Amino acid sequence: GESDRNAAAKRGIETAANQNPRAFFTETATMLVTAGNFEDDLGRLAESDWIIEAVTENLGIKRNLWERVGRVCRGDAILATNTSGIPLRLISEGWPSEMRRQFLGTHFFNPPRYLHLVEVIPGAETDPSVLDFVSHFCDVHLGKGVVRCKDTPNFIGNRIGSFFGSTVTKIMVENDYTIEEVEALTGPVIGLPNSASFRLFDIIGLDIWIFVAKNLYDAVPDDPWRERFLPPPFVTEMMNRRWLGEKTGQGFFKRVGPTREIHALDWKKLDYHPVQKARFASVEDAKQIQNLGQRLRTLVAATDRAGAFLWALFRDVFLYSAERIPEISDRIVEIDRAMRWGYAHTLGPFELWDALGFEATARRIESDGRALPENVRGMLTAGATAFYRNGEYFDLVAGEYKPLEPRPGIALIAEFRKSNGVIEKNAGASLVDIRDGVLCLEFHSKMNSLGEDAVGMMYSGLERAARDFRAMVIANDGENFSVGANLMLVLVAAQDGDWEELDLAVRRFQGAAMALKYAPIPVVAAPFARVLGGGCEIAMHCTRMQAAAETYMGLVEVGVGVIPAGGGCKELIARLKDPRRVFELIGMARVSTSAEDARDMGLLHKADRISMNRERLLCDARAFAVSLVAHHAPGAPRTDIKVSGDAGFAAMKLGAWLMRQGEYISDHDMLIGEKLAHVLSGGRGPERQVSEQHLLDLEREAFLSLCGTTKTQERMAHMLKTGKPLRN
Repeated sequence: GESDRNAAAKRGIETAANQNPRAFFTETATMLVTAGNFEDDLGRLAESDWIIEAVTENLGIKRNLWERVGRVCRGDAILATNTSGIPLRLISEGWPSEMRRQFLGTHFFNPPRYLHLVEVIPGAETDPSVLDFVSHFCDVHLGKGVVRCKDTPNFIGNRIGSFFGSTVTKIMVENDYTIEEVEALTGPVIGLPNSASFRLFDIIGLDIWIFVAKNLYDAVPDDPWRERFLPPPFVTEMMNRRWLGEKTGQGFFKRVGPTREIHALDWKKLDYHPVQKARFASVEDAKQIQNLGQRLRTLVAATDRAGAFLWALFRDVFLYSAERIPEISDRIVEIDRAMRWGYAHTLGPFELWDALGFEATARRIESDGRALPENVRGMLTAGATAFYRNGEYFDLVAGEYKPLEPRPGIALIAEFRKSNGVIEKNAGASLVDIRDGVLCLEFHSKMNSLGEDAVGMMYSGLERAARDFRAMVIANDGENFSVGANLMLVLVAAQDGDWEELDLAVRRFQGAAMALKYAPIPVVAAPFARVLGGGCEIAMHCTRMQAAAETYMGLVEVGVGVIPAGGGCKELIARLKDPRRVFELIGMARVSTSAEDARDMGLLHKADRISMNRERLLCDARAFAVSLVAHHAPGAPRTDIKVSGDAGFAAMKLGAWLMRQGEYISDHDMLIGEKLAHVLSGGRGPERQVSEQHLLDLEREAFLSLCGTTKTQERMAHMLKTGKPLRN
């Protein structure tokens, strides 16, 4: 029957819906996908503006399918293949010219929600307007970093990425390193993700990794390094045993027994042992160095096994990348972006070479008896000292520096700081003129936690913005918007019994939030990544938010034994008008899985906006702030917030009691729940209307009384020490 033919597609949608991390922004987003099959539904392609083919990496299958698509698609439809390496000229050979003009490659990196890169590849006859439209759409509407590639095997990301991974394996085998040692050397310490090397292979799947490398070996007969792409014997044996990684339950790592203890592969014996933490003195020392460039220079200068490994890896990657110009790209810029955006490397190969020192590294390569590529020798002869300098890059083809083209709509606060200077700053925050009459308040403390310095700067910023600017934006270039109030300061004050000081600090924070809410000029928050506790409260009190699509936002204070006291309780009661729903959101410390999810939770307003591309967030927020200026009316604090009183308190308390009976929460959680219910119901009394200030006072009293308990202080200390909540 028809349903059977759709079974595979339905399974695919279901798998995507249940993935962790999630493939969709919200539960309801899955409804936007309709299952179909090639037998019954191919005719529906006549309705499509853009058709993307992502069937298996087999030229015959792809060509056969495209022949059928060509018979039904509209003449003006965009035709794209998501191949990760088959040349487009082979796929489109013999097609009619009008089809070839509409055809291009759009290679999305997996998982597409979380990896920024899409490689856009022109075919032999692709119409330039099609390339431009798709590039713009991917950037603005899909939030992608777009890299234009040539039609060469595996394009840029997987050509350099395969080489990187193959080189890691080769050095390990030839110089006898363990899997754990390699993981320690190729992760965050050198600016790569936690998944490092072999963990990454397990996630991708060993079969796919080998398939990509083998295809590459076959496709580049003239590449002098092609032998590198052949797997070592132990990997072939892993393939035979189906040790393919996560999908088969074991690969380079596996989880063992009821405790799911992680075991690592001994690649020489092909058996597993409990993970043994690799220790290199040089790496432990280097971890203390905050600056990545300085850390990398220290690591490759080390004379131990760690230094030897990293130098051998970097040297070969530098040589390979430089030799691939102009074959895979005319510019170093695209190669660096592909590795940053597709593999989440902090620095691409040429940026990495610069970080180690261009000339010193080139000389060291030569002293190893290795020949520098012609184009790099030309650079040295021309007296160039780096691949990048002040907004320029070195063009290895032309042999001279050229300006990096501006990317309209994409900016970092750091750039405005350089050009316009900082108006005012302290340890935790700065005020920066970001042009167009907009002042930016930037947090820059550790993890952007909020202390008195950030709060003071909020008051300063509002005063300065009202006097000299049209609007204000709260944004930063950090890894997280803000993880909330500075817990250390709260804990120290509580342990010292400094109640007056703590009371004053909370009042100051509440006052700043209210000042943002009723500011004489529009204030737009630009939240992204983690926006927790106090960070969430600040964002919620701004006139509007321009949130990044990947925004993980929530009031998580119960995790450290307190309740939100910067206006979070008040704001949600005023917005959602449903005390039980608010009780659940705060009591369960719910965090959104995306900005769309935050909107469903009530943390974002309907009128707040979302930027798909994190790189566009600052300029989008600035434009949003400017658009609000003409109609901005500050308003006054509300006195008409409906609260549920004693009846609401009883209902919420009952909910908490049932959870306590089911042993889902502890006695201390129960106490926190009662305090929260007291605040959310507006204090004792009948159903009535109260002021914002009334609710703020209740929040503050509850917060301070919880800070006085031993168990809350234990929770705070535990969180500071381990980064994890304590259930006590």
